[in-house]
Amino acid sequence: MNLVVTGATGGAGSWIVDHFASEGHDVLGVDLERPPRERDNVTFLATDLTDQGRAWEAILDHEPDSVIHFAGIPKMGIATGTETFLTNVTTTYNVFEAAGRAGADVIWASSESLYGMPFAAEPFLPDYLPIDESHPMRPEDGYGTSKLVGEEIAAKTVRRYGVSVASIRPSWIQYPGTYPVADERASFDPETADRSGNFWSYVDVRDVVSIVDAALEADIDGHEPYLAVAEENYLDRPTAEVIEAVFGDLPDECDLEGDESAFSTAKARAELGWEPKHSWREAEDEALAEPDFLEN
Repeated sequence: MNLVVTGATGGAGSWIVDHFASEGHDVLGVDLERPPRERDNVTFLATDLTDQGRAWEAILDHEPDSVIHFAGIPKMGIATGTETFLTNVTTTYNVFEAAGRAGADVIWASSESLYGMPFAAEPFLPDYLPIDESHPMRPEDGYGTSKLVGEEIAAKTVRRYGVSVASIRPSWIQYPGTYPVADERASFDPETADRSGNFWSYVDVRDVVSIVDAALEADIDGHEPYLAVAEENYLDRPTAEVIEAVFGDLPDECDLEGDESAFSTAKARAELGWEPKHSWREAEDEALAEPDFLEN
């Protein structure tokens, strides 16, 4: 299969490239810069996807069967809100348009941030727990809003070109052996803790790769969003009790047991046959290197 992966030298993108190359697919990896080393079954291309002509040329010349779009600014706080929004929306529009013109299905990195809670100026409770794909979306920051607009671009692409688009909504992505949630857990005190807008959820990068793989294999009709989170919070505490202790309340509708994640993966399980396999309990201490092509 001919695949295009954008954000190919980034965190999740590099693991996605490595996985599909190892499966024997012909991968075009696109990012602002080429990595230090080559990789079998991968052609790396440096280009700026905010430029429509460059984006279209890169993607259309590869004649992809599917496009996996993980390029963009990954969170608030590393660029201005305006730059974050414009970069993410422009790259998404350009990539989706090229994919549509190529007749290629798309899988891309949306985010749980589009619900609005993670980067809200004043964090707020969801309407109900666990949060699912149908929960209202109320972002007030550049990042979350860029993902909300991106999903509208996805729906537009489906209507215009008849391809399918899977919007993957991961929580805080963690990498084996370097889980920063360990420090968060060690220092957590419900009496003084900040109100976490993602309710202490996370997902291992290998589970992000596996849900992308599952979406690629699935028969998706139209545009469908899928939450991708680990089964449990990273605090090793009952989720509802922590939320109530930190926020001072719970939604009227709350159906959480033990340390179950505040985000539901029921849709991905039912429609993609996917479930998260990795937990902080083992992954924090796993010694797994990043993809070889990133090594200097």
